[in-house]
Amino acid sequence: MLSSLSHTSSSTTAFFLSSSAKFLRPRFSSCPFQFPIHQKRHRSLFSHSTAASMDSAATVDSVADDLKKQNLKGVEIKLKLNLEELNWDNSFVRELPGDPRSDSIPREVLHACYTKVLPSVPVNNPQLVAWSESVAELLELDPREFERPDFPLIFSGASPLVGAIPYAQNYGGHQFGMWAGQLGDGRAITLGEILNSKSQRWELQLKGAGKTPYSRFADGLAVLRSSIREFLCSEAMHGLGIPTTRALCLVTTGKDVMRDMFYDGNPKDEPGAIVCRVAQSFLRFGSYQLHASRGKKDFELVRALADYAIRYHFPHLENMTRSESISANTDVDLTSNKYAAWAVEVAERTASMIARWQDVGFTHGVMNTDNMSVLGLTIDYGPFGFLDSFDPSYTPNTTDLPGRRYCFANQPDVGLWNIAQFTSALSTAELLSDKEADYAMERYGNKFMDDYQDIMTRKLGLTKYNKKLIGELLKNMVSDKVDYTNFFRSLSNIKADPAIPEDQLLIPLKDVLLDIGMERREAWTNWIKSYIQELSTTGVLDEERKVSMNFVNPKYILRNYLCQNAIDAAEQGDFEEVRQLLKVMQCPFDEQPGMEKYARLPPAWAHRPGVCMLSCSS
Repeated sequence: MLSSLSHTSSSTTAFFLSSSAKFLRPRFSSCPFQFPIHQKRHRSLFSHSTAASMDSAATVDSVADDLKKQNLKGVEIKLKLNLEELNWDNSFVRELPGDPRSDSIPREVLHACYTKVLPSVPVNNPQLVAWSESVAELLELDPREFERPDFPLIFSGASPLVGAIPYAQNYGGHQFGMWAGQLGDGRAITLGEILNSKSQRWELQLKGAGKTPYSRFADGLAVLRSSIREFLCSEAMHGLGIPTTRALCLVTTGKDVMRDMFYDGNPKDEPGAIVCRVAQSFLRFGSYQLHASRGKKDFELVRALADYAIRYHFPHLENMTRSESISANTDVDLTSNKYAAWAVEVAERTASMIARWQDVGFTHGVMNTDNMSVLGLTIDYGPFGFLDSFDPSYTPNTTDLPGRRYCFANQPDVGLWNIAQFTSALSTAELLSDKEADYAMERYGNKFMDDYQDIMTRKLGLTKYNKKLIGELLKNMVSDKVDYTNFFRSLSNIKADPAIPEDQLLIPLKDVLLDIGMERREAWTNWIKSYIQELSTTGVLDEERKVSMNFVNPKYILRNYLCQNAIDAAEQGDFEEVRQLLKVMQCPFDEQPGMEKYARLPPAWAHRPGVCMLSCSS
């Protein structure tokens, strides 16, 4: 059994891989249930004259339907649908067992994967704050739909969306390392699944849409500040190329919600809001853990959920051959057990996702197993944060203090711990053998190290991984609390010229190496010398390297203080900063002339609680 990912790591990644981590796969059968503490027609694609020249039996509508399934002369036809024309499938509620009740009374929901429940959030003149045109394209939704007077009513849940069958998912999970029993969608209501013309499946979910049976003692609502953060970060992460859930739109409800932001006994009213989240699936590790924890009578639910995920999201695993299997050179035959092959792919997707987090300095803040997607998507944006100064112990979550379980450095090891819990659930439900579960964790470690080393090599513009050089760089960055994003962006300005005078070596980095004394200047000068020497052996031209480095090192990240600026304005009724920030974060690797202020270091006020660190409060 793989006891620690650090066994496969080098000293270079010591910041990220803790040698003290232990990964035991508990059996859930002894865990009792407990509440945790803590269609308008298609717009014509042809002119009337074109349509008239066709066979009289062919109508414009039939042509449009044909074009949903094929391209015309190799040219992709982009459909533009209104909300009533969206193609709902609703396979989750059709194929999986549900709760016989549909009320929102908090309760234990047994032998069911979901509860059908309608949004119940109170609204008063809801307003559309922002929307993502790229997500609308995924759904093939006409952008003009955002101009509909009833759009805010529909996406606040106040008006039904034709074809939707709303439900809340039932799942459990570990929170801060402790089994919490049933959790579920306490304030998120999935409207259903949409199939676009490419047969891509997209679930739409309203977060903050009211109480469900899984709300426990909460109100099922969300506030504007957290909704802005979720909306913006979903799209910012996509802009960075990191697998993530998406966000279609953000609306205010026009009603206040009481929240105690710091859990200090000082609640206050805040504007309510709802985000429409979009993902191929919102299945989580905890979706499988809960049913595995409830004994043999629910093992079939674990299998049904696994079959569902494989059928719709991992279909290539159904008939995989030995030559296609990544275990071809091991004694674990993934072709004989599709669940083992699935567990391995979930592990590898998770590892790759977390390696990408480390790449851009993203800290999730709440890596509970109920916040881990089986599709390897970044999911559930609560108190997240991007690194400003490079501090491996940084956590954006006040609830995570003082243990810092979910700090930046710990994310790779926590990812493995979570995979251990996921594979344990599958083993408990008799879908995996212990050997197969161990192999999935081994593949997680290998995949993370492969991806991380490749990422760091490209961030430095090198052609091969240099453990010593990268290790020394990270130590220097920690010592001088260097801004993580701006440093790597500035590093592309270094010239691979060993003849540069020593007193000029640090000039390209003058804006990121601030207030360093003579001793630290010497340390950085020595590192730059080694770096230039390494660059000079690659044979890559400086300008070519600069382009490639700027392609992987973003100029813009969603710093917490930028979110706060947008939140402050939005709470006064001005949504323009939210929309501007969205535009900037959709192209984070571009220079974007005139937008330089969004790349600046945080001001002094940004280090106060509520900005740099937040609680799990909505």
